[in-house]
This record gives sequence, structure tokens and C-alpha cells, in this order.
Amino acid sequence: MSKIIVGLDIGTTKIACFVGKKNEHGKIEILSMGKSESLGVTRGMVANIEKTVQSIKVAVDEAQERVDGQLTVRVVNVGIAGQHIKSLQHRGIHTRDYIDIEIAQKDIDTLVEDMYKLVMQPGEAIITVLPQEYIIDNEQGIKDPIGMLGRRLEANFHIITGQIGASMNITKCIEKAGLEVKEIILEPIASADAVLSDEEKEAGVVLVDIGGGTTDIAIFHEGIIRHTAVIPFGGNVITEDIKEGCTIMRRQAEMLKTKFGSALASESQENEIVCIPGLRGRDPKEITVRNLASIIQARMEEIIELVHYEIINSGFQKKLIGGIVVTGGGAQLKHITQLFEYITGMDTRVGYPTEHLANNNHIENLTSPMYATGIGLVLKGFQALEKNNPTTEVASNGNVKTHSGKNRGSFFDTIVKRSVDWFKEDS
Repeated sequence: MSKIIVGLDIGTTKIACFVGKKNEHGKIEILSMGKSESLGVTRGMVANIEKTVQSIKVAVDEAQERVDGQLTVRVVNVGIAGQHIKSLQHRGIHTRDYIDIEIAQKDIDTLVEDMYKLVMQPGEAIITVLPQEYIIDNEQGIKDPIGMLGRRLEANFHIITGQIGASMNITKCIEKAGLEVKEIILEPIASADAVLSDEEKEAGVVLVDIGGGTTDIAIFHEGIIRHTAVIPFGGNVITEDIKEGCTIMRRQAEMLKTKFGSALASESQENEIVCIPGLRGRDPKEITVRNLASIIQARMEEIIELVHYEIINSGFQKKLIGGIVVTGGGAQLKHITQLFEYITGMDTRVGYPTEHLANNNHIENLTSPMYATGIGLVLKGFQALEKNNPTTEVASNGNVKTHSGKNRGSFFDTIVKRSVDWFKEDS
């Protein structure tokens, strides 16, 4: 039986559940998808547990119904974002006992586990540890040390941290919805896997995922992730600006943005007018498309300037041959790539999550940029399965139940266990 992976994208505007498997060519086939309005999430963070749980249940139920109840979702990979996400660089050192024994995966695992023991600020925890390059006995620039010989193994790590409370709230919502968290994954890393090619990552590229509540950034160079950041602004802020600027209802502002919005006012016709129905007994409002684009452009320029600051801050601005790839729901805005190119001076394209998708997916709009994170979470799940030597079971009722041979437990359990181990070692 084919292995099944479920990705759950808990976003600010939508919650989407993706069920996928790998075909014989190594491509991802999305078997089913469910989507619901996200009612309890603000700027990438859970703000209301019960509303979020209800939205998760609706999305998961829809995904199960699409395959006529032949599959029961139990374990999910879930994304995390929000302003609390930070990243830092750190070097780890592992001195081996025997120089004549080849470096193995367990040596790398030891290095990674040591990174999880770093002391963080109160209330913060390490979410992900990503090895960048390795150094063996002072020989630098090694990408894969397995099989080599050496006494002193070092590595540069990209470490992503976040608030324990934010991670626990996500886990709590998943568990209240009757599901189990397999892994919590940083959303821009998942999106990058879905829309970027290996060639782009090698050349140097910036992934910008514009969601409803946040704009996520991931910078790659020489195939290695170099910088991550989360900006606490997204498409919802633009909708609020339109609502205030045009004095209309929020749902009308969202409709205006998606149907008539543009990121460049100069590309809009001055004499093109959209008529918005007034409230009961009131005259309809007339809004020019040029004015609408001016409101959108003002806010988008602010977001892009923050993205540009992060690119400069990373130190890789001059090394990014692949330019910028924009994805997420905000990438659907007309003329978005032109505005990015104008402000940053870097080549820009829209990223569609088709890089690893099979061609025979029949689900509507699956290749939309708004689904990049969800599809990326499925991809990340398969990467983890291949690493951890998984098993896939079929339950007695015929339902598919997927898990890894190595059960890591919930994110909070992992944090608590590592903290306890650390104190034991110190005592």
C-alpha cells in the first residue's frame, strides 16, 4: 500500500488539509483536499482555540468526504508562522572517539541534538535545527560528511525559534480536533519545497510567501537555507486599508481586492469605475480602479521594503542569481512581480506549487500559489518518512493509518523531554 501523508495549513484566512501519496515516478499525487474559513487565527497565531478547532474539523471532514470516507485522517504535519518566529546561526562541535571509523548518521544526529540543548530566552523554544555545511578536522565546505574519516566534526546550523505558547496552542487545537501532530514545520520552508527548484536554491533565491496575516521569507544559497524571517503583515492588512479608504464593508473590500485589485496604480485605467451596493436605502458607492490600486500599492510597497530589508540584512543580496519567487495568496495580485522588481531591483516570478506535483491531479485550482504551504507540508512529510524508515498500516476498518517508525510525540512533549534530559546531564 502507498504511504499517505497529510499536511494541515493553519492560516489566517483559510485552513486547508491536503492528503497526498507518491507515485511510481516520485511525484506527489494529491488524493484529496479540504478547505474552511479560518475563524480563530490572527497574524499566523491561534487567537481562539474553539473557533480554530471547528475550522480544522471542517477542513479535515471535507478532505475525508472527497474520497468517500475511504480514508481517516489521524496524523498531520502542521505549519507554524507568526511574528514570534526568529532565526539564529550557531556552530556545533562533536569530537569522535575513533578516527578510523567512518562518520555515520548517528554522529550528525548527536550534533543536531546538542543544538536543541541551547539555552533560549524565557518562553522560547527551538522549533527546527537545519545543518548548513560541515567542517571535518578544519576542512571546510563539506555538504555531506557521511562516509568520511575524521576526529573533529563541526557544523554551522540555522536554528529557528518560536514562543512555546504559540506552538502549544497549535498542538492543543490539533489534539482537540481528534488528530495527532507528527511534526511542526516552519511555513516558509514548506512553501519553498513546493515552489522552488534545486537549481534555484543552488543559484541563490528569495522565497516570499504572502499570506493573509504574515509574509514569510526564506533565503537559499548554494542549496542551503541561509536566512528566515516572518513579517507580521499580509493580505488582510490590504483589505483593511481598502475598507477604511473606501468606507465599505470588509467583505466588499476583499471582493474588490481579489477581482479588481492591482499592485500598480499606473497600470489601472482612470475612467474605470466599480459600483458597490449601498446599505439599505442608501445610494451605491462608486470607486475608481485607479484609487483602489493606489491604496493597495501603498501597503504593498511597505511590505516589499520590509522584505528588501531582510534580504540586505541576510548578507546575501549580491549572491542571489535566482532573484525573488513570490507565492501565497498575495501572489495572485495583478502586477505584483513588477512592483517587487521596481523596489528591490531583483528578477521576480510567481511561484506555483507544481515543482513536485504529478500531472494527473484533478482537484480544482490545486496549482494556485495560495496552496504552496499545504502542498509543501505534504512534501516535508515524505522527506521525514524516507529519513525515519516509516511503516504504513491499514486499520481493521480499512482506513489508512500512517505513522513513522520513530514516534516523536507532540511538539511540547519533545521540548519537555529535552529540557529534562538537559537538567539531568547538568546534575
